[in-house]
Amino acid sequence: MTKATLDADALLERVRPLTNQHAHEIQPFGHIAKLPLALSEQTCRKSVENLNQLIADTMTLRDLYKKHHWQVAGPTFYQLHLLFDKHYEQQNELVDALAERIQLLGGVSLAMAADVAETTLIPRPPRGREDVPVQIGRLLHAHEILLKEARTMARQAAEDGDDGTNDLIVSDVIRTNELQVWFVAEHVVDVPLVRTNAEAGR
Repeated sequence: MTKATLDADALLERVRPLTNQHAHEIQPFGHIAKLPLALSEQTCRKSVENLNQLIADTMTLRDLYKKHHWQVAGPTFYQLHLLFDKHYEQQNELVDALAERIQLLGGVSLAMAADVAETTLIPRPPRGREDVPVQIGRLLHAHEILLKEARTMARQAAEDGDDGTNDLIVSDVIRTNELQVWFVAEHVVDVPLVRTNAEAGR
C-alpha cells in the first residue's frame, strides 16, 4: 500500500484567508427586504426612514459627548468628564438598538461617519476646545433637536400600527434623552457654591 504524500502548497491554500474580495451590495440603501412582520412595506419604509434620521442624530450626539469628555476643562472637570462618558455609552446603546430595529424592519441602517454627517440635523461643533457652558449648551440643543423629532416619529409609528418602533422611541430614545437633559442642564444653573445670595448680601 502506497503512502499518500502531503502537498504542502495545497494545504496552505486551504487555510489562507481570502482577502480583497469584491462584489455588488446585497441590499442597496433605501430599499426594503420585507420580513413577515404583519406590517405593510410602506409602513416599514416610513419607519426605516425616520429611524435612520434618528440614528444619524443619535450618533452625532453620542460623538459630541465623547468630544466634550476629552476636551472638558475647569473646576468641574472630574464630574463632567465622567458624566459625559456615561452619557456617551448610553447613547451608544441607543445607536445599536436603532440600527437593529432598522434591520429588523428590512431596511439598511446608516453606519459610516460621512453618511451620518450628511444626514444629521445637529450643528457641527468646532474642532477646538470650548468653555464648559458652551459645551453644555451644545449638548442641550442637540438633545432638543433629537427629542422633537423623536416625539413626531413616535406618533407617526403609532398611527401606522408600528408598535415596536413606537415603543423603542418612547421607552428608550425619549426617556434616555430626557434624563440626560436633566443631568446636564443642572450644571448650568447659576446658584452659589458656598454662600447663599442672602448671606453674600449681608
